[in-house]
Amino acid sequence: MPLTKSEKIWHNGQFINWDDAKIHVLSHVVNYGSSLFEGIRCYELPSGPAIFRLHEHMQRLINSAKIYRMTLAYSRDDLAKAAVELVQLNGLRHCYIRPIALRGYGEVGVHPHNCPIEVYMACWEWGKYLGADADQGVDICVSSWNRMAANTLPAMAKASANYMNAQLIRMEAEMNGYAEGIGLDPNGYVSEGSGENIFVISNGKLYTPPLSASVLPGITRDCVMTICTDLGYTVVEQNIPREMLYLADEVFFVGTAAEVTPLRSIDRIPVGNGTRGPITTKIQQEFFAIVEGRKPDRHGWFTPVPVTKTAAVGANR
Repeated sequence: MPLTKSEKIWHNGQFINWDDAKIHVLSHVVNYGSSLFEGIRCYELPSGPAIFRLHEHMQRLINSAKIYRMTLAYSRDDLAKAAVELVQLNGLRHCYIRPIALRGYGEVGVHPHNCPIEVYMACWEWGKYLGADADQGVDICVSSWNRMAANTLPAMAKASANYMNAQLIRMEAEMNGYAEGIGLDPNGYVSEGSGENIFVISNGKLYTPPLSASVLPGITRDCVMTICTDLGYTVVEQNIPREMLYLADEVFFVGTAAEVTPLRSIDRIPVGNGTRGPITTKIQQEFFAIVEGRKPDRHGWFTPVPVTKTAAVGANR
């Protein structure tokens, strides 16, 4: 999906021009993939732009940094404030926000102790991740590439290095004519897509893989579990055998980018009757009613962005 440049990027507490956000080719992150990131959506509500689950995303960034022994100079609230100012300064009403913490230029050895930790944050307009008609369902496959084992790379950290694995899953899927792929965990159970958590519906009950199945603790995953409780559905976290995907009544992906996306077929086997199922439809409709402001923000998931630029321009520091 093409990236549309915005005007400013936040870097270590300062707003800089988009084209000035550069790193050295010998930065530790370039050589060893030592970066962490988040993906956050800002939605345009009737009351104005608002960022979805902002503080939870920033806390996950801090948690990822802790796992990799990266001490950030900014608190969760600092990062959340910077995100609000960034969206405000760029004058965007709906966008995707990407905070990145990385190890910069210092040494070229594996040990990063003399490499500075830098934090960037960008935002830009971004549409549907899996295609304009993805809300109706997409065709996916089970990948030949497994997800990482628990004692190799920590799946609970949203680390860029993990997405080398995700790239293999996604590229293989697209080369074979699918919209996305599902990775299995090292034990052969369902894990997740290249950038999405997964839910399986059978006999009116929802199932989702546990965090021990090499799963990122998704923010949208958490939202959907809450929505299911609101709607009276039971969600069970358990290991999911591959064949359960083929026998399920409904299956759907969730994620910041993918939002709630039904799966129409898996390995060319129709999911249910091959159309978006009734439970998925209800969950999807409830999710979009909340993020589009047609229903109240009853769980306090939104952080509003003031529409004026005055405060953000004066916040350069």
